[in-house]
Parts: sequence; C-alpha cells; structure tokens
Amino acid sequence: MDNSRRTFIKKSTLGVAAMTVGGVGMSAKSYGRIIGANDRLVIAIAGLGRRLHQGGVVEPIAMKENNVHLKYFCDVMESQRTRAAEKYSGALGYTPALESDIRRIFDDKEVDILVNQMPDHWHTPGACYAVQAGKHVYLEKPTSHNPYEGELLVQFQKKYGKLIQTGNQGSSAPKITEIIQEIHQGIIGETYLAVAFYSNRRGEVPVPRKAPVPEGLNWELWQGPAPRQEYMHDTWDYNWHWYGWTWGTGETGNNAIHRLDYARRAMQVDYPERVDVAGGKYHFKEDGWTMYDTLDATLLFPENKVIKIDSKSRNRYLAYGLSTGTIVYGTKGTVVMSGTGYKLYNREGELLKEEDSGTDPSALHYANFFNAIRGKDKLNSPVDEVEKTTLWCHLANISYRLGRGFDVNCRNGQALDRHAMKLWSREYEPGWEPKL
Repeated sequence: MDNSRRTFIKKSTLGVAAMTVGGVGMSAKSYGRIIGANDRLVIAIAGLGRRLHQGGVVEPIAMKENNVHLKYFCDVMESQRTRAAEKYSGALGYTPALESDIRRIFDDKEVDILVNQMPDHWHTPGACYAVQAGKHVYLEKPTSHNPYEGELLVQFQKKYGKLIQTGNQGSSAPKITEIIQEIHQGIIGETYLAVAFYSNRRGEVPVPRKAPVPEGLNWELWQGPAPRQEYMHDTWDYNWHWYGWTWGTGETGNNAIHRLDYARRAMQVDYPERVDVAGGKYHFKEDGWTMYDTLDATLLFPENKVIKIDSKSRNRYLAYGLSTGTIVYGTKGTVVMSGTGYKLYNREGELLKEEDSGTDPSALHYANFFNAIRGKDKLNSPVDEVEKTTLWCHLANISYRLGRGFDVNCRNGQALDRHAMKLWSREYEPGWEPKL
C-alpha cells in the first residue's frame, strides 16, 4: 500500500464532499449519524505509550454512565498494542480491535472520536486528518509541534466543526477552576506576575546510533508527517523528546504547558509583546540529549504583566517546595496552584486557605468532552484557547534556538523577527502535510 497521505485521502472518506448540518461540516454519508444526547460514542485510542499507562484514559471510557465503546487500540509498535489489550480488556469487559495503521481509523465511519496520544510531530496532523474524516478529537498536549501547525489546527477545527478537547486535565479540576474564578474576582488584587515551574530527575540518555528497526515497529508510520530518517537506537520509545526538533518540543511543550495554562487562565492574557530565554544543556554533557535541559524564559505582556517559565528537567531541587506548579502574584496576595489544589496567601505571606480535591480530574475531563459532543456542556479546554498557551511554548523554544529574544505582535502572536519566522513551521514528508 502506498504510504503517502495524499494517495490515502483519494481512497478514503476524506475525499467525500462535505455538507453542513447545524453549522457542523460532515460527509453526506454521515448525515444519518448525528449524535443524540444519549447515543453511544465510538472511540479509537492512537498512541499506547506512557500516557495510556499513567492512568485516567481507559478508566472513563469503561464507565457505564459515559456510554462509550472503545473500538480500537492503535499503535505502530506491536508490543504496545498487545500490552494495552492484556492490561485493559478486563476493565472494559471486551477486547478492542488492535490496529497498526491510524489511516484505517480515519476511514472507519463508525468511529466518532480519536484520542490522539501519538508523539508531538503527529499531534496536529493526526487531529487535522481526523476532523476531516468527521471525527471529534481528544488531543494530548502540546496541541501542535510549531506555531504554523497551531494556526492550521484552529482553521481545521473551525472549517469542519468538530470538537477538539485538549488533554490538559487540570482545566477540569474543580478546585483549580474555583481559585481561578476567585482570582478573576480580585481575591489577590491585580495580578502582575506568574511563574510556571517544573523540576525532574531525568537521567542520562543513550547517544543515538544506527540500528535495525525494532521488531514489531512500523518505522515508516511512526515518522508519518516527518521527513524520513534512518532508524537510530532508542528513538521511538520516549527519548524522541530529547533528540532534536524533528519530533519533539522540549520540556516546555512536554510539561511546562500544563502550568502555563493555569497562568494564562488566571491572568487572562493572550499573546506576549516579547520573549527572552536563557538556558542550555548542563547535565550529562556527552549523552544523546540535544536540546536544553534547563530553561528560564520570560514572556512580557501588555499592561506590564509577566509570565516566567522555570524548567529544570535534570535537577530535582524543589525551589518552590513542589516539583511542579504555578505561582500567581497579585497586589494583595499570592496563589500557588499544583496538581488538583491550591494555597492562598496574603501579601504578608501568611497562608489563608488550602484546598485540594485530591482526585485525578481525567475522568471529569473526558466526561466534559463526551457531554460537549452530545450538546450538554461546553468544552473546558477547547483547542482554540489552549493553542494560545502552546504558542508561548513555541516562542520560548524558538528564542532558545536563536540564542536571543525577540518582539512579538501582541494582537496575533506572530514573531516580529524574520529569523524567528524561519522557525515558524517545519519540513514535512511529501504528501503528508495537512491541507485545508
């Protein structure tokens, strides 16, 4: 079979002419399958690595009250598929079909939802192909690999009218929502500074070397939209995050995005006026890690508001007493948000209130998504909003790659620097770039 996306589209339902019903684009053949308030939703999960096994993904799908059916476990690695089936079939009460080629899922008219947990370079293309095929998408962070893809993703969502919920589950955490609303109401006065921080103890990673493609891995499909490369040892299983910019978005896109989204929502800002970054690779200098492992970024916004990123991938020192979180400073006090809870302090630094739901909000986040599809709710994390936060991550990465800061158009987020704009997009394997 020809692996080019263009050939695939010609043979699939993506080529079916679209019609509009209630403002939502859909194929003529899908007209009779408008989802009612209580209809069962059919789901496919693509990408069966660490995110799946961290919990909070299969559990809400297995809940009877959500009335959903998992039709596919999809992954380009055979062992990932069999592991998922063995681990979760009991909880589901059935065994989903195991699929290696996500394009067959795009072509399956029964599938209503794609849960996209593939590597970063697949996030926007996979979501775009899915909404073109008439499917809603639950999209893991980061929503895009680069700023151009973020712009494209929002255009696709608007054109095809399908819902895209971003996988930053904290936006469905009740106590986080509660304190952000109170910040808006002035509980800490006027906000002026936020710090999104992350500390981890990531260790040494292998230096990539040419190696045979691991048994059971479809390396062609793993690369998908990315330009073709020879397989290098230890690339496919997570360490692709740190092996250059072809596939990953660094720790900023990998983890800081969660904490930055708290900051954006709390401070009610959209696009910065300037970004400045200091950082580098300071640990295990001879290993295979090719980007920063430590980053300090400053985003300047209108009205003199500042948001900072303090990211330390390989130093676990808890500078703020927590491994990760968001501190929001106001003229009357401070809020520290982490996980599912918060601490509220007055201007003197005295703890006034501490709240934490203590439960993983993933189930609530998925329920919100399902209810929004059925017309019962609004998305807690719509892609057009979260893409603003994702852009901040890209701006910080571009500043690091350039080795200097640059000004930004605060009306639309575009870099006011021609060298930064050269890094606005990326190369695609011919035939794989999403096309409106």
